[in-house]
Amino acid sequence: MACITDTLGNRLTLHDAGSAPAVDDFVMGFISCEARAVNVLAAAHDSGAIVQACCAALHLFAESREAVPNARPFIARALANIDEATPREQRFVQAVAAWADGDIRRAIALHQEQAREFPRDLASLKLGQYHCFNIGDCPGMLRLALAALPAAADVPYLHGMAAFGYEQCHLMREAEHSARRAIAMCRKEPWAHHALAHVMLTEGRLHEGLAFMQGVSDTWTGLNSFMVTHDWWHVALFLIDLGRDTEALEVYDRHAWGVEKAYSQDQIGAVSLLARFELAGIAVGERWNDVADYLMSRLDDQVLPFLDLQYLYGLARAGRSTGADTLLRHMEAFAPLAPPSTRSAWERVCVPTAHGLLAHARGDFAGAIDHLGLALPRLVEIGGSHAQRDLFEQLYLDALVRSGTDAALATAQGLLQRQLNTQPESLRLRRQATDVYAGLGLRECAPQPRARA
Repeated sequence: MACITDTLGNRLTLHDAGSAPAVDDFVMGFISCEARAVNVLAAAHDSGAIVQACCAALHLFAESREAVPNARPFIARALANIDEATPREQRFVQAVAAWADGDIRRAIALHQEQAREFPRDLASLKLGQYHCFNIGDCPGMLRLALAALPAAADVPYLHGMAAFGYEQCHLMREAEHSARRAIAMCRKEPWAHHALAHVMLTEGRLHEGLAFMQGVSDTWTGLNSFMVTHDWWHVALFLIDLGRDTEALEVYDRHAWGVEKAYSQDQIGAVSLLARFELAGIAVGERWNDVADYLMSRLDDQVLPFLDLQYLYGLARAGRSTGADTLLRHMEAFAPLAPPSTRSAWERVCVPTAHGLLAHARGDFAGAIDHLGLALPRLVEIGGSHAQRDLFEQLYLDALVRSGTDAALATAQGLLQRQLNTQPESLRLRRQATDVYAGLGLRECAPQPRARA
């Protein structure tokens, strides 16, 4: 039995000392969003509890119906050898096991304990943030990061984790400070880049945000497919709002879709961008069909409600009616059977949102208004970031405008003008507001072109 430490100073209990580099690759690759995290699978022969738990976590990140069955053998081996592991390793194993069981609240509680007792276990911390993110617990994300800061302030990736926690809690100044601190320590910090992009998008700093993201994009090498496609996703958002349609489509084709087409996060990123292109009046051609070919394998997944909703909309927009209807039935059947940690989100938020999305995709704007209007106030419960969930709000707004009734246009005016007040650089919002004011007989109130500062 070998007892050594990982790069962050956490003790490792290994059956083969040669497994240490693979575990380090998981730890450092995970917190830096690099693809080398998968290298731990090469050490799967080592039955040490921590190695097996890391391998199980990798399988669970597949976010597919096969993920839990694929992870179970590793969890079983980890639990079989848990008595010889350190207390830190034992807690990590228990948290991964809770994740596989669907007990997300217990998993989060274990990661929170870990952050307090072993604050340099940043892989545990980031995994805890992942779970908090998926249930909409933004303060939980921030608590985890702040608990570790006194002991791990020398690690740039922790400041990136703190930055995103701050941003999701609407603490923009703190978020920007943490992100810039992370980047000053390590220019290649894609999670901090992403957090700063969120800040700049939220604050309407569109030209600045685009220039920043393009300026650091040369560092987006060796990343996992989610991180590289998601940072380019943010670039595309800036381009859409700035009216640079051709460039936005080029980003989609070259960087945002095609890295790992079979992966859940790449798929929802593609769906989200295609929907936003159409909402901004940008023709997407046959692009929906390519994505839908991969979404057809997701009909039985029901892993995270946030994922299923975007699979559903993508299938419907591609005209895959049978697939969309089947997925909706499966979501409705699964919702009352979901684990207690997430059942309410599935039943009370996901299902009505699904009906609203399907209605919008099929041109039933009254139905979209009814169902999305019911779900939007609780949308945070299905997870995703503010920027990601904004897609559902955009679809609701589009349904209001396209329904054409005076009441709907009045509601749309209030929503649009508030957005435009904080996003004055957005040509997309300006165009939409102009149409709404025209429909209301208030052309003189339409936003005027603004000179770039």
